[in-house]
Amino acid sequence: MEIYVVRQGDTLSSIGELYGFSAAFLSETNGISLEVPLVVGQTVVIPTPSVGAKYEASVYGYAYPFINIPLLRSTMPYMTYLVPFTYGITRSGELVPLNDEELLDIASEFGKGALMHLSTLTESGGFDSSLADIVINDMAARENLIENVISTILQKGYRALDIDFEFIPSRNAAGYASLVSEFRTRLAPYGVFVLVALAPKTSDNQPGLLYEGHNYSLLGSAADFVLLMTYEWGYTYGPPQAVAPLPNVRRVIEYALSRIPSEKIYLGIPNYGYDWTLPYISGESRATSISNVYAVELARRYGVDILYDEVSESPYFNYTDENGRVHEVHFEDARSIFAKLSLIPEYQLFGAGYWNLMRPFPQNLLVLDDVFDIRSYNVSPNP
Repeated sequence: MEIYVVRQGDTLSSIGELYGFSAAFLSETNGISLEVPLVVGQTVVIPTPSVGAKYEASVYGYAYPFINIPLLRSTMPYMTYLVPFTYGITRSGELVPLNDEELLDIASEFGKGALMHLSTLTESGGFDSSLADIVINDMAARENLIENVISTILQKGYRALDIDFEFIPSRNAAGYASLVSEFRTRLAPYGVFVLVALAPKTSDNQPGLLYEGHNYSLLGSAADFVLLMTYEWGYTYGPPQAVAPLPNVRRVIEYALSRIPSEKIYLGIPNYGYDWTLPYISGESRATSISNVYAVELARRYGVDILYDEVSESPYFNYTDENGRVHEVHFEDARSIFAKLSLIPEYQLFGAGYWNLMRPFPQNLLVLDDVFDIRSYNVSPNP
């Protein structure tokens, strides 16, 4: 694989001539229309035969039940697991049902496994720490939740449980790890493993409700695997910046490795960007979440070059809309995704977890295929 960065005057035909490919082939593999001009700074992935053995990794991604089905089908060959998002919980330990049947059928059709996602996410879109508090500390609710999860996993054929309780106060850190450990103990006889999502910490005592209840040492011991949620530095209500700046991601990995074995760690990979309207005003500004493909379309529409920050390893650009408002866009391209995925073999991590699969990003699949020999879910996942 080679990543070509578009220069002034380039077309898919001229790039194809350099490498011996047709414009139609580059268009299809990269998901780039033949009908629209390229943008300076845009990337084109040039597929080439891999040299030498590739790093073996597990790869999974999250999907809501309303995902575009052709998009999901095009992505599944590059996954080990699919994670339908999400089963919620009630205060008595019941499960909030999820319409996951079609997603599970498609995973099975492609010979992929599925992870059951369990969270304290509410219908309003926020995480409810009081729900976590109840199922951690109320033994009756806790037992009811465990029994309901086991029943659902066995009924639907899930291969694993993915636990994602966020914004847990520090007083519940040990109890949360205990709950994860109990799930692991109870599910192990069925050959089902447990994964837990971790906020992106860089120290034991990092302040903030997002971090305080996630004890890396305890949760790393309690679960079979962890997902480092290494994204959202650039976020909806924050100032314009890269979603996952590479130095920040490295710091989280290196802290995690001081507490958790590398073979237990999945690295979180973002599949989205943000569009901010400037000036940014704290407490008032709200960025729009966009796909990586749409980001390039915006640059093309407004005739601006795509720039690349060599520190954050992330593309960005500014444009002025029809109303005279200046925007700043940060997103992912083939270069930034390659930089993130390359951290997995560098640090000998177990694999990658994508948030999420809802938006198209064809170049990402080319990079995945080049970097990894993607594990089958039938291979034992135990570290």
